[in-house]
Amino acid sequence: MHFKTIFKSLKNKDMFKRVFTILGIIVAYRILAQIPVPMGDASTFKEAVSNLMDKSDFSSFLNLISGGGLASFSIILVGLSPYITGSIVVQLLTKAIPRLEELSNDGETGRRKINQWTRILTVPLAIVQSIAYIYILYQSTVAANLATEFVPTAGDWVLSVTAMTAGSMILMWMGELITEQGIGNGISTLIFASIISQLPTTMTALGARLFDTSNGALNLFGWLEIPVDPTTFWIVLGFTVAMLIVIYFLVKLNEAQRIITINYAKRVHGNSSYGGIKSILPIKMIAAGVIPVIFATAFLSLPALVGQVIMTVNPGNEFGESLVTVFSAPSASNFSTIYPDGITGQWFVYPALYFILVFLFTYFYTSIIFNTKEIADNLQKQGGFIEGVRPGIATANYLGKVVTRLDLFGALALGLVAMLPFITDYIFIVMTGAPIGLSISGTGLLIVVTVALENLRSIDSRALMITYDDFKDELKD
Repeated sequence: MHFKTIFKSLKNKDMFKRVFTILGIIVAYRILAQIPVPMGDASTFKEAVSNLMDKSDFSSFLNLISGGGLASFSIILVGLSPYITGSIVVQLLTKAIPRLEELSNDGETGRRKINQWTRILTVPLAIVQSIAYIYILYQSTVAANLATEFVPTAGDWVLSVTAMTAGSMILMWMGELITEQGIGNGISTLIFASIISQLPTTMTALGARLFDTSNGALNLFGWLEIPVDPTTFWIVLGFTVAMLIVIYFLVKLNEAQRIITINYAKRVHGNSSYGGIKSILPIKMIAAGVIPVIFATAFLSLPALVGQVIMTVNPGNEFGESLVTVFSAPSASNFSTIYPDGITGQWFVYPALYFILVFLFTYFYTSIIFNTKEIADNLQKQGGFIEGVRPGIATANYLGKVVTRLDLFGALALGLVAMLPFITDYIFIVMTGAPIGLSISGTGLLIVVTVALENLRSIDSRALMITYDDFKDELKD
């Protein structure tokens, strides 16, 4: 990364405007996260949300990607989940229906139509999820005798669902505005901001526990006493070291790529000659980035939400209980409830499904963003070719084989990284009898590192483009 160039590029008005537009959108997003849903007493529903998050992994994931919008019962409660689900559905249909696949290959015009259909599909999905969550939360408050005096009218339902649907659509619009600035993917950036916004609360709670010396202070070698809780200190130190190691390998995996040399034929036009040069085509090992992890978590968590709805409508329903049990990620909050007698074979179902979905979505999303036929056609039009490979279909097939092999290692690596929290939980179950509960934080770390690298790379590329003339002048001098 050229950090000196990035800071220098901020003197450019266009670059300055783009960066601060994104920062302004993120600030507006965080303000939206504090506006409560107009449905009864917000504090009452916040308590119901807290209870729901302990039961449903989808709720915890939703709270993560909405930047605490669920926990604060704000109008962005459903967050970007409807848009993510809509994107999955539309992209699956694009691969299944030849007409849609042709449209997706029809350049910018086709992609705009598909994006528009995704936006349209997001609206009913947001409405359905809004109704489901309001209903579940209200029934939870009634069951706990928290809202016995409040009975929502039809107007309350319409107003609340409309506010939550509008909040979801505003987030989708904000994400597209960020994407238009040309500095990273907008949806990923908002999710990144959501996760980062949870850090102050986590650090405050951890700091309070670390500096609580009611059980004694840390004594080093009998000659130095540090005013921190000994157990918490060693746990924090161990996880800090482990996190730094994981971040290092995540950066290496994200930066890993295969370089293919492109040769350009020499052309003579009059007294001038063109071409005869070499270029490179970098193909990343994990071209899909963090999108497969987000897709897999959202897709796998939906059955738990359906099960929660069934159990709310019909308490004690075995099918609903089975959906919640099977499709809830094993965590510290639900381990003692679901597995009172210790770990069973069912514990491995969720991690196995999660790994499989991450693996499949990596292949699926890479096939969408890396169109080998389109790249081969563009190279042929520009007079470019890969040494030893014929232009056209042969080049497309060659690139397809390279991408498939890279995807195999990339999907396995991404799946194993996503499994790290579950592996850690399993080790703690064997050692202490209970997991430490890092499933969501591990996913969050993966998202943060990947999105940060992608956005930094986008900023770096734009900064180099903006300061290119200054760089040429420095070379001349």
